Amino acid sequence: MLLLFETPAGFAVFKVLDEGKLSNVEDLGNVFSSAESARKMVKLKAFDKFDNTSEALEAVAKLLEGTPSKGLRKFLKANCEGETLAVADSKLGNIIKEKLKIDCVHNNAVMELLRGVRSQLTELISGLGDQDLAPMSLGLSHSLARYKLKFSSDKVDTMIIQAIGLLDDLDKELNTYAMRVREWYGWHFPELAKIISDNILYAKSVKLMGNRINAAKLDFSEILADEVEAELKEAAVISMGTEVSDLDLMHIRELCDQVLSLAEYRAQLYDYLKSRMNTIAPNLTSLVGELVGARLISHGGSLLNLSKQPGSTIQILGAEKALFRALKTKHATPKYGLIYHASVVGQAAPKHKGKISRSLAAKAALAIRCDALGDGEDNSMGVENRLKLEARLRSLEGKDLGRLSGSAKGKPKVEVYDKDKKSGSGGLITPAKTYNTAADSLIGQTSKAEESVKEKKDKKKKKKKADAEEEEEAKTEEPSKKKSKKKKAEVEPETEEPKTEEPSKKKKKRKHEEEESEMPAKKKEKKDKKKKKSEA
Repeated sequence: MLLLFETPAGFAVFKVLDEGKLSNVEDLGNVFSSAESARKMVKLKAFDKFDNTSEALEAVAKLLEGTPSKGLRKFLKANCEGETLAVADSKLGNIIKEKLKIDCVHNNAVMELLRGVRSQLTELISGLGDQDLAPMSLGLSHSLARYKLKFSSDKVDTMIIQAIGLLDDLDKELNTYAMRVREWYGWHFPELAKIISDNILYAKSVKLMGNRINAAKLDFSEILADEVEAELKEAAVISMGTEVSDLDLMHIRELCDQVLSLAEYRAQLYDYLKSRMNTIAPNLTSLVGELVGARLISHGGSLLNLSKQPGSTIQILGAEKALFRALKTKHATPKYGLIYHASVVGQAAPKHKGKISRSLAAKAALAIRCDALGDGEDNSMGVENRLKLEARLRSLEGKDLGRLSGSAKGKPKVEVYDKDKKSGSGGLITPAKTYNTAADSLIGQTSKAEESVKEKKDKKKKKKKADAEEEEEAKTEEPSKKKSKKKKAEVEPETEEPKTEEPSKKKKKRKHEEEESEMPAKKKEKKDKKKKKSEA
């Protein structure tokens, strides 16, 4: 069994003399307690020295990635064929086994064996002293650190991460300082806060004006519009603010200088971030914009890490708290995270934001991979995908319009025939009915209502009088056969009642009409009776 060991000076292969001791891992530490016992356990078989620092750096960088360098492959082929090789990395052992057909072993015993060899390295390798090993290790570590920095600076996504973080901090500080200026100067000129809403223009006006008494003499045309300037001067004359000293105004003006300098630096930083994003991730920038793209890279850690994420992860990136809360409470998971602030998602209707964010996340994942791993430096892919997303958004809105005009299945509804409609147009032949506004007025309506109530009362009184007269006549009249026959003929239609317990309204109307028609006939009969009595 052979042991592969890497030193700052080169690669070494040791032969394990006593493999039986590997079964007891705890005793391996005692075996390497001294140089003599270590020589009985392992023996140096071959050593491949590095020619220079660059070769050592290349070999170490390959080992960190889990792949053997060209020099290591040649060295292993020459010295390890037909043997079992113990390695410190299982990934490296698998690659050696696949490419070089050498059996590799990696377990706890091998790790303990490597630890023991490292403790007695200068004794096991002749010609390698502590005075030489220490500077070699230090130089190799410095070279490896520089190599890693160079690798990350090629894609300069770290600069984007720092720039977007600083931009967010500047926004917070700028807002804090601007609100402090408004609050501080508001004691002297409170009306100015409502006149000028922009923080930068407010700071410039305060810096130029100082005391509000000076407002009438100064020219604000370079800062403010003519209407705002006139309003400011009028308000300065009638302001109800307190008086402040020159020392207070000096500190307020210095704070205004800080606000203006921060605003100017923020504009420069935004231009820098915009140019960096167009250089590093042009496709992602054309899809989601500079700020959203930079925040995605910052949240993912780097452009390379972000390129390994699927579209579903990019879609909810930034909404992890809402996602885990939804999973815990078994509610609906969020549909978007940082990608919600992209302009394409903002253009969509609320009910379409989920669909558009999903499509945008899928296209953004492809754009990120193209920017991180592709050789092209143009944004043609991002522009093409942006056009596809806009077409997708238009198609979604068009579907809704079609559904509004048609039925649920998309077929148009059959319109009902209207004779007043013109053929082939939606206009009407007859004029449309308009709302009668005169009906809203109540003037003159009260008198009509009173008259109708009086008429009803008069009719009731007349009916009561007629009924009373009939009763009196019936008492005074003497019964006779002829009269009884006539009375029977007259009473029968009156006394007949319908069999149904609850007569309808129509039957009541008919009865009322019959009673009214019978009234003049009764009056004639009364007159005839009176004539007969007078003759008798």
